[in-house]
Amino acid sequence: MKNLSPESKARLRSRSRLVHLGRDAETSQGFINLPAFRGSTVLFPDVATMKSRKQRYTYGTHGTPTIDALAEAWTAIAGAAGAVLAPTGMAAIAVALMSALSAGDHLLMTDSAYEPTRTFCQGTLKRMGVETTYYDPRIGAGIEALFRANTKAVFLESPGSLSLEVQDVPAIAAIAHARSACVIADNTWATPLNFPPHAHGVDLAIDAGTKYLGGHADLLLGLISANAAWLKRLAATHDEFAIPPGPEDVFLALRGLRTMEIRLREAERQSLELARWLGARPETLRVLHPALPDHPDHALWRRDFTGASGLFSIILKPVSERSVAAMLDGLELFGLGYSWGGYESLVIPFDCSRARSATRWAPGGPALRFSVGLEDIDDLKDDLARGFERLNATA
Repeated sequence: MKNLSPESKARLRSRSRLVHLGRDAETSQGFINLPAFRGSTVLFPDVATMKSRKQRYTYGTHGTPTIDALAEAWTAIAGAAGAVLAPTGMAAIAVALMSALSAGDHLLMTDSAYEPTRTFCQGTLKRMGVETTYYDPRIGAGIEALFRANTKAVFLESPGSLSLEVQDVPAIAAIAHARSACVIADNTWATPLNFPPHAHGVDLAIDAGTKYLGGHADLLLGLISANAAWLKRLAATHDEFAIPPGPEDVFLALRGLRTMEIRLREAERQSLELARWLGARPETLRVLHPALPDHPDHALWRRDFTGASGLFSIILKPVSERSVAAMLDGLELFGLGYSWGGYESLVIPFDCSRARSATRWAPGGPALRFSVGLEDIDDLKDDLARGFERLNATA
């Protein structure tokens, strides 16, 4: 393995960069994959070095070569000034919010946010004296009317991970920055490969590495990348929390990094084919996939995104919960599970109504979210076709 120069890495296209970023021949001693450094205690050679605070590694919570390798690689992929890692995606969301907010501040939160994000706002942030106002994810530049003198952050999730609304990130960011507010975005659906967050005005970008970075449903990880204006504050908050991810999870994430783009492109291809197939089914009322021309935010998606992922939703025509359960319970290839981004296909029924306050969720029928994996697409269609037979038999 050769150590590529920064100039060489910058010239590489994304697939090549994913193979070579975060790899150091000296640290790995010639092995292709960097080992998982484990440990809490780090020894110093002498008292002078200990007192100088100049040794790179001082304690397990302050980083390891494995953590640094992934953080440096993610910094480059995201087009950021720096990045930190957290044990879960939700932990990354919490650290990002705590980096931007203080007691007495006001937060603008998209109404389409991941439900645990809402729980954190209504629990921890409320207890520490932060007020949250939820806004319509399609508000765009109209968000200006919601700003107050103490609005310090705007949180976006685009697309929303259940209802798939695409937000006008540049418009919202421009308004927020004019008022010195931090722009935070959950970018897990797209990853930086499909939406470079900092190039669109995001200050702190969150990705759940549990999903497409890991890719194999066997790790928990969160990543936060920052632009130059917010990196110092993010790093300080992250250090105060002292919450590094586990070494095995970081090792697995680095391994997943190498094939991330190939898996993501295949998930995109498969999801679009399956979404079109589902859209043609008589049981389907509509499909929620931003990459399809009939999605209400398709123009925004085409303007800002370079690709899609394997996550989308559909709305069924009115049918009983019993019929939906009959369809889903008998599926052989689609597992019932809350995560996504792995090699296996998943599906969940969902209802956004309990997690909306600025918008009304009235889709017209039961909602299903699909994460399309790497199985043969015709086998996936066959599995769902048999599911629809069960749905119709009990309707």
